[in-house]
Amino acid sequence: MTSIVRGIALLGYNEFAASQGLDARGLLEQAGLRADTPDQHDELITYSRYTALLEQSARHSDNPLFGLQLGLHQGAEVLGSLLYVIQSGKTVGAALKALREYFHVHSSGAVIHLDIQGDNARLCYEVTDGQAASVRHDVELALAVGSHLMQSLLGRRWRPSALLMRHVSSVPSSDYRRLLGINPRFNSDSNAWIFDAALLCAPLSDADEGLQQLVRRHVEDISQLTLQELPGYVQKVLRTMLPSGTATLEDVAQHMMISPRTLQRYLMDENTGFQQLLDKTRQSMSTRYICDTSISLTQLATLLGYGDLSAFSRAFARWNGVSPRVWKRRYLEAQAVNPSGENR
Repeated sequence: MTSIVRGIALLGYNEFAASQGLDARGLLEQAGLRADTPDQHDELITYSRYTALLEQSARHSDNPLFGLQLGLHQGAEVLGSLLYVIQSGKTVGAALKALREYFHVHSSGAVIHLDIQGDNARLCYEVTDGQAASVRHDVELALAVGSHLMQSLLGRRWRPSALLMRHVSSVPSSDYRRLLGINPRFNSDSNAWIFDAALLCAPLSDADEGLQQLVRRHVEDISQLTLQELPGYVQKVLRTMLPSGTATLEDVAQHMMISPRTLQRYLMDENTGFQQLLDKTRQSMSTRYICDTSISLTQLATLLGYGDLSAFSRAFARWNGVSPRVWKRRYLEAQAVNPSGENR
């Protein structure tokens, strides 16, 4: 099954690529990704295209540490709404447990492990996608983001004892130490930060103020929404939630910190309803992603929150008058005849 990464994973890519002398738009298009779109962070992209973009960016910039430096540039904010889930924990251990359990919402191409070995804890990042040709830059990016996340939770108490990487070193260890404050151990059995397990009990109330500001900003953004903007905002939340399978009225209301009844009433005031918005969101996402030949119809059904392919097929036929298989076949045939897409 094709692994998916959320578009938020490219947070700050354009700016950082430009600082490296790269044509960000050209590289994104070369990797088959959309460039400079308003809803870019809500996109779903394949993990293989994401890692290919990092690989090409490193090659064209002649920077073997491109992924690592991009991760440091992005910081923990690249996790998007997942940060709110992490912040809800009372301790660092609870926060990392939430990161492990919900990381698939951000990326299904890798997993997070938290292992305890005696007095040491290991925060591990392991790639599970077997289709990506090279994952070195993604691994180093993830470890850099992990360092930022731990600093935001622990502040000055974040003093890891070791950094493990499965791959071999391509630059002097001093380059890593300059950026991360530590010399990695290459050719290791895992990709992981190792730190004092006692820190897992540290309360999050001691975390960096910046993380708390993210939560406050979320509340403020919602409180400033007008009723006219509400349907569009709900659809944006749905696009984020659907791939994880948690996109009910109750889920969206909880995200917005209001009751389901209140949300439904507000939507009725705008002559719409939750089910209508859910249907419209699924319809727009289906016609966008069915064109991607790397995503199977079964996977697309899952991404849209359907329990099985048959339920998705019935809905798609209702929207478009034909089954998704027929629609996709016609689209591919049209592309074969006219690859440029002109006069379509």
